[in-house]
Amino acid sequence: MSQEKSLKPSNGYLMLFLFLILFLGSIALIATTGNPLWGIAFIISIFILPGLILVNPNESRVLLLFGDYKGTAKDNGLFWVNPFYTKKKISLRARNFDSERLKVNDKLGNPVMISTILVWRVRDTYKASFDVDIFENFVVVQTDAAVRKLASMYPYDNFADEGLDEEITLRSSMNEVSDALEKELEERLEIAGIEVLEARIGYLAYANEIASAMLKRQQATAIVAARHKIVEGAVSMVEMALNELSHKKIVELDDERRAAMVSNLMVVLCGDKDATPVVNAGTLNQ
Repeated sequence: MSQEKSLKPSNGYLMLFLFLILFLGSIALIATTGNPLWGIAFIISIFILPGLILVNPNESRVLLLFGDYKGTAKDNGLFWVNPFYTKKKISLRARNFDSERLKVNDKLGNPVMISTILVWRVRDTYKASFDVDIFENFVVVQTDAAVRKLASMYPYDNFADEGLDEEITLRSSMNEVSDALEKELEERLEIAGIEVLEARIGYLAYANEIASAMLKRQQATAIVAARHKIVEGAVSMVEMALNELSHKKIVELDDERRAAMVSNLMVVLCGDKDATPVVNAGTLNQ
């Protein structure tokens, strides 16, 4: 036997009624008649009682007879089984697991802090009971291992100077990363009969020792990108200004004055602060 087997126990209400009749009747008859033979009925009633099991919704009972797996009872209600059965209760409800924040290295070797949120439940009670030692601990350990492996497969973020454009990253590709994590966990937890309902990254950040440096790097990248756009816009505006002046023949500029005008406009348009103009009250040549 290497997989779960469904077992349908006997009706427990009938056996409960029989237990009450034998238990109460034997006590009453012994007290009234004094005949010790009615003690046999009392012993039978005591023998019936351990066989009663109550199965709540989304619960199960794994039944063993002297180490031999007999089946799993999943139907809800009151049932009666062999009193010598060992009855192990396993919940079939969905469970949440929020892992601890682990310090791991991403694809580039940068230390990051990461945690995962896992929603899981037991699908195969035989595997959960006998193929692993304690399946709850198995889920915890394998989840940590899967998160460490996942973090090593992707960089935390894209940086243009590292040639990682359009690559899946831990920060910006949450859906893809969650799908990869879920698939990895399904493969790892299959041995324990665990079904993965959802897996996603719960926390993600650079480790404290490099967080400040990486923040400055991100800020520098944003500043460079903004400057790039400013320069592109300034060049377009200077070109438009020169073309309009030439087209409308407002002023004739030689190469030296054209260069001076371009320099002044680029300073005005690309500067961090507002420019302070100097008004020329003389001739154009002054």
